[in-house]
Amino acid sequence: MYPWFAIGHITPFLHISNRLAERGHRVSFLLPTSIQTRLKNQNLYPDLIQFIPVTVPHVDGLPLGTESTADVPLPMHPLLMEAMDHTEKDIELVLRDLKPDIVFYDFAHWIHYCVISSATTAYLLSPARKLTEVQLCEADLMQPPPGFPTSAIKLHVHEARSITAITIMECGNSVPFHERQMMALSQCDALGYRTCYEIEGQYCDYLGSQFGKQVLLSGPVVPQLPTTSALEEQWGKWLGGFQADSVVYCAFGSELVLKKDQFQELL
Repeated sequence: MYPWFAIGHITPFLHISNRLAERGHRVSFLLPTSIQTRLKNQNLYPDLIQFIPVTVPHVDGLPLGTESTADVPLPMHPLLMEAMDHTEKDIELVLRDLKPDIVFYDFAHWIHYCVISSATTAYLLSPARKLTEVQLCEADLMQPPPGFPTSAIKLHVHEARSITAITIMECGNSVPFHERQMMALSQCDALGYRTCYEIEGQYCDYLGSQFGKQVLLSGPVVPQLPTTSALEEQWGKWLGGFQADSVVYCAFGSELVLKKDQFQELL
Protein backbone atom coordinates (compact mmCIF):
# COMPACT_ATOMS: atom_id res chain seq x y z
CA MET A 1 0.00 0.00 0.00
CA TYR A 2 1.42 3.39 -0.99
CA PRO A 3 -1.23 6.13 -0.77
CA TRP A 4 -0.87 9.88 -1.17
CA PHE A 5 0.39 11.58 1.99
CA ALA A 6 -3.07 12.72 3.16
CA ILE A 7 -5.10 11.19 5.98
CA GLY A 8 -8.20 11.14 3.77
CA HIS A 9 -6.32 8.91 1.34
CA ILE A 10 -4.35 6.84 3.83
CA THR A 11 -7.34 5.87 6.00
CA PRO A 12 -9.31 4.07 3.23
CA PHE A 13 -6.14 2.17 2.32
CA LEU A 14 -5.85 1.05 5.94
CA HIS A 15 -9.52 -0.01 5.97
CA ILE A 16 -8.99 -2.29 2.96
CA SER A 17 -5.73 -3.51 4.53
CA ASN A 18 -7.64 -4.60 7.64
CA ARG A 19 -10.14 -6.50 5.49
CA LEU A 20 -7.35 -8.22 3.56
CA ALA A 21 -5.54 -9.11 6.79
CA GLU A 22 -8.81 -10.45 8.18
CA ARG A 23 -8.65 -13.01 5.38
CA GLY A 24 -5.06 -13.92 6.20
CA HIS A 25 -3.24 -11.74 3.68
CA ARG A 26 0.00 -10.06 4.67
CA VAL A 27 0.12 -6.32 3.94
CA SER A 28 3.09 -3.95 3.80
CA PHE A 29 1.93 -0.35 4.33
CA LEU A 30 4.33 2.42 3.31
CA LEU A 31 3.73 5.79 4.95
CA PRO A 32 5.61 8.67 6.62
CA THR A 33 6.89 8.02 10.11
CA SER A 34 4.78 10.61 11.95
CA ILE A 35 1.54 9.27 10.45
CA GLN A 36 2.32 5.75 11.66
CA THR A 37 1.87 6.87 15.25
CA ARG A 38 -1.55 8.40 14.49
CA LEU A 39 -2.84 5.28 12.77
CA LYS A 40 -1.36 2.66 15.07
CA ASN A 41 -4.66 2.08 16.90
CA GLN A 42 -6.49 1.59 13.60
CA ASN A 43 -4.21 -1.26 12.57
CA LEU A 44 -6.38 -4.16 13.74
CA TYR A 45 -3.95 -6.86 12.60
CA PRO A 46 -0.43 -5.72 13.54
CA ASP A 47 0.88 -9.25 13.05
CA LEU A 48 -0.15 -9.13 9.38
CA ILE A 49 -0.06 -5.41 8.55
CA GLN A 50 3.45 -4.01 8.74
CA PHE A 51 3.96 -0.24 8.72
CA ILE A 52 7.10 0.55 6.73
CA PRO A 53 8.47 4.07 7.35
CA VAL A 54 9.00 6.38 4.40
CA THR A 55 11.36 9.32 4.72
CA VAL A 56 9.83 12.33 2.99
CA PRO A 57 12.68 14.14 1.19
CA HIS A 58 13.03 17.89 1.62
CA VAL A 59 12.36 20.07 -1.41
CA ASP A 60 12.90 23.80 -1.70
CA GLY A 61 9.94 25.77 -0.39
CA LEU A 62 8.56 22.95 1.75
CA PRO A 63 8.87 23.50 5.53
CA LEU A 64 11.25 21.11 7.26
CA GLY A 65 9.49 18.14 8.80
CA THR A 66 6.51 18.21 6.43
CA GLU A 67 5.13 14.69 6.01
CA SER A 68 1.45 15.10 5.11
CA THR A 69 -1.03 17.55 3.63
CA ALA A 70 -2.12 18.40 7.19
CA ASP A 71 1.28 20.00 7.77
CA VAL A 72 1.02 22.62 5.02
CA PRO A 73 -1.66 24.76 3.32
CA LEU A 74 -3.19 23.70 0.01
CA PRO A 75 -0.91 25.86 -2.21
CA MET A 76 2.07 23.85 -0.93
CA HIS A 77 0.59 20.45 -1.76
CA PRO A 78 2.36 20.37 -5.16
CA LEU A 79 5.68 20.63 -3.32
CA LEU A 80 4.70 17.70 -1.11
CA MET A 81 3.80 15.75 -4.25
CA GLU A 82 7.23 16.57 -5.62
CA ALA A 83 8.74 15.21 -2.40
CA MET A 84 6.67 12.04 -2.84
CA ASP A 85 8.08 11.68 -6.36
CA HIS A 86 11.57 11.83 -4.89
CA THR A 87 10.82 8.69 -2.87
CA GLU A 88 10.70 6.65 -6.10
CA LYS A 89 14.14 5.10 -5.72
CA ASP A 90 13.54 4.17 -2.07
CA ILE A 91 10.14 2.65 -2.90
CA GLU A 92 11.71 0.70 -5.75
CA LEU A 93 14.21 -0.85 -3.34
CA VAL A 94 11.45 -1.72 -0.87
CA LEU A 95 9.37 -3.39 -3.58
CA ARG A 96 12.37 -5.36 -4.82
CA ASP A 97 12.85 -6.69 -1.31
CA LEU A 98 9.17 -7.36 -0.57
CA LYS A 99 8.25 -8.80 -3.98
CA PRO A 100 4.52 -8.14 -3.39
CA ASP A 101 1.80 -9.80 -5.46
CA ILE A 102 -0.19 -6.56 -5.77
CA VAL A 103 0.61 -2.88 -5.24
CA PHE A 104 -2.21 -0.47 -4.34
CA TYR A 105 -1.52 3.19 -5.11
CA ASP A 106 -3.24 6.39 -6.23
CA PHE A 107 -1.13 9.50 -6.96
CA ALA A 108 2.24 7.75 -7.33
CA HIS A 109 1.85 7.38 -11.08
CA TRP A 110 5.28 5.83 -11.32
CA ILE A 111 4.31 2.75 -9.51
CA HIS A 112 -4.20 2.24 -8.05
CA TYR A 113 -6.60 1.66 -5.27
CA CYS A 114 -8.29 5.02 -5.87
CA VAL A 115 -10.06 6.75 -2.99
CA ILE A 116 -12.36 8.83 -5.14
CA SER A 117 -15.55 7.30 -6.51
CA SER A 118 -15.75 5.47 -9.82
CA ALA A 119 -18.38 8.00 -10.97
CA THR A 120 -15.99 10.89 -10.31
CA THR A 121 -13.18 9.24 -12.24
CA ALA A 122 -15.51 8.32 -15.09
CA TYR A 123 -16.86 11.88 -15.33
CA LEU A 124 -13.60 13.81 -15.02
CA LEU A 125 -10.82 11.54 -16.27
CA SER A 126 -12.37 9.51 -19.07
CA PRO A 127 -10.01 9.10 -22.07
CA ALA A 128 -12.93 10.40 -24.14
CA ARG A 129 -12.11 13.87 -22.82
CA LYS A 130 -8.64 13.66 -24.46
CA LEU A 131 -7.07 15.50 -21.55
CA THR A 132 -3.55 14.89 -22.83
CA GLU A 133 -4.37 16.68 -26.09
CA VAL A 134 -6.52 19.65 -25.09
CA GLN A 135 -6.96 21.94 -22.09
CA LEU A 136 -10.60 21.83 -21.06
CA CYS A 137 -12.39 24.95 -19.89
CA GLU A 138 -15.16 25.32 -17.31
CA ALA A 139 -17.88 24.89 -19.95
CA ASP A 140 -16.31 21.60 -21.10
CA LEU A 141 -16.26 20.16 -17.58
CA MET A 142 -19.89 21.11 -16.99
CA GLN A 143 -20.82 18.58 -19.67
CA PRO A 144 -20.23 14.80 -19.31
CA PRO A 145 -17.70 13.10 -21.61
CA PRO A 146 -18.92 11.26 -24.75
CA GLY A 147 -20.65 7.99 -23.93
CA PHE A 148 -21.06 8.81 -20.23
CA PRO A 149 -24.04 6.98 -18.66
CA THR A 150 -27.22 8.98 -18.36
CA SER A 151 -27.38 10.42 -14.85
CA ALA A 152 -28.11 13.51 -12.81
CA ILE A 153 -24.39 14.21 -12.30
CA LYS A 154 -23.63 17.79 -13.27
CA LEU A 155 -20.97 20.21 -12.12
CA HIS A 156 -21.86 23.72 -11.01
CA VAL A 157 -19.84 26.65 -12.32
CA HIS A 158 -17.79 27.04 -9.13
CA GLU A 159 -17.00 23.31 -9.08
CA ALA A 160 -15.88 23.31 -12.72
CA ARG A 161 -13.75 26.41 -12.08
CA SER A 162 -12.02 24.77 -9.13
CA ILE A 163 -11.33 21.55 -11.04
CA THR A 164 -10.01 23.49 -14.04
CA ALA A 165 -7.49 25.22 -11.78
CA ILE A 166 -6.36 21.89 -10.33
CA THR A 167 -5.91 20.22 -13.73
CA ILE A 168 -3.32 22.77 -14.84
CA MET A 169 -1.54 22.85 -11.47
CA GLU A 170 1.92 21.35 -11.76
CA CYS A 171 2.45 18.68 -9.12
CA GLY A 172 5.91 17.28 -8.63
CA ASN A 173 8.55 17.26 -11.37
CA SER A 174 6.39 19.56 -13.51
CA VAL A 175 3.75 16.88 -14.12
CA PRO A 176 0.27 18.50 -14.21
CA PHE A 177 -2.26 16.91 -11.88
CA HIS A 178 -4.55 15.55 -14.60
CA GLU A 179 -1.59 14.01 -16.46
CA ARG A 180 -0.44 12.35 -13.25
CA GLN A 181 -3.90 10.87 -12.78
CA MET A 182 -4.17 9.73 -16.39
CA MET A 183 -0.77 8.03 -16.19
CA ALA A 184 -1.76 6.23 -13.00
CA LEU A 185 -5.08 5.11 -14.49
CA SER A 186 -3.74 4.03 -17.87
CA GLN A 187 -0.56 2.27 -16.74
CA CYS A 188 -1.97 0.16 -13.90
CA ASP A 189 -3.12 -3.44 -14.32
CA ALA A 190 -6.60 -2.89 -12.87
CA LEU A 191 -8.73 -0.15 -11.33
CA GLY A 192 -10.02 -0.56 -7.77
CA TYR A 193 -12.81 1.32 -6.03
CA ARG A 194 -14.46 1.24 -2.62
CA THR A 195 -18.00 0.88 -3.91
CA CYS A 196 -20.68 -1.63 -4.93
CA TYR A 197 -21.79 -2.59 -8.43
CA GLU A 198 -25.40 -2.08 -7.36
CA ILE A 199 -24.65 1.59 -6.65
CA GLU A 200 -22.04 2.64 -9.23
CA GLY A 201 -22.12 -0.24 -11.69
CA GLN A 202 -22.82 1.86 -14.77
CA TYR A 203 -19.85 4.13 -14.05
CA CYS A 204 -17.56 1.17 -13.40
CA ASP A 205 -18.61 -0.40 -16.71
CA TYR A 206 -17.93 2.91 -18.44
CA LEU A 207 -14.48 3.17 -16.86
CA GLY A 208 -13.64 -0.40 -17.84
CA SER A 209 -14.58 0.24 -21.47
CA GLN A 210 -12.74 3.58 -21.61
CA PHE A 211 -9.47 2.39 -20.06
CA GLY A 212 -9.63 -1.21 -21.23
CA LYS A 213 -9.05 -2.37 -17.64
CA GLN A 214 -10.71 -4.74 -15.23
CA VAL A 215 -12.55 -2.79 -12.51
CA LEU A 216 -12.38 -4.38 -9.05
CA LEU A 217 -14.89 -3.34 -6.38
CA SER A 218 -14.28 -3.88 -2.67
CA GLY A 219 -17.76 -3.04 -1.42
CA PRO A 220 -18.26 -0.28 1.16
CA VAL A 221 -15.51 -1.56 3.52
CA VAL A 222 -17.14 -0.09 6.62
CA PRO A 223 -14.47 0.32 9.34
CA GLN A 224 -14.71 -2.16 12.19
CA LEU A 225 -15.49 -0.83 15.63
CA PRO A 226 -12.42 -0.71 17.90
CA THR A 227 -12.03 -3.62 20.29
CA THR A 228 -11.50 -1.21 23.19
CA SER A 229 -13.66 1.71 24.25
CA ALA A 230 -10.74 3.60 25.79
CA LEU A 231 -9.93 6.95 24.17
CA GLU A 232 -6.41 8.16 23.53
CA GLU A 233 -5.25 10.03 26.61
CA GLN A 234 -5.15 13.48 24.98
CA TRP A 235 -8.71 13.18 23.66
CA GLY A 236 -10.05 11.69 26.88
CA LYS A 237 -8.58 14.60 28.83
CA TRP A 238 -9.91 17.18 26.35
CA LEU A 239 -13.43 15.76 26.26
CA GLY A 240 -13.38 15.49 30.05
CA GLY A 241 -13.53 19.28 30.21
CA PHE A 242 -17.04 19.34 28.72
CA GLN A 243 -20.42 18.17 29.90
CA ALA A 244 -21.82 14.94 28.45
CA ASP A 245 -23.43 15.26 24.99
CA SER A 246 -22.22 18.86 24.61
CA VAL A 247 -19.55 18.32 21.91
CA VAL A 248 -20.36 18.04 18.20
CA TYR A 249 -17.66 16.73 15.86
CA CYS A 250 -17.68 18.12 12.30
CA ALA A 251 -15.32 16.80 9.61
CA PHE A 252 -15.12 18.43 6.18
CA GLY A 253 -11.72 17.29 4.91
CA SER A 254 -8.37 19.05 5.02
CA GLU A 255 -8.87 21.00 1.77
CA LEU A 256 -12.08 22.80 2.73
CA VAL A 257 -11.75 26.30 4.16
CA LEU A 258 -15.07 27.53 5.52
CA LYS A 259 -16.10 31.10 4.86
CA LYS A 260 -17.07 33.23 7.85
CA ASP A 261 -20.80 32.94 7.21
CA GLN A 262 -20.54 29.16 6.79
CA PHE A 263 -18.69 28.83 10.08
CA GLN A 264 -21.23 31.05 11.82
CA GLU A 265 -24.04 28.92 10.38
CA LEU A 266 -22.51 25.84 12.01
CA LEU A 267 -22.38 27.61 15.35
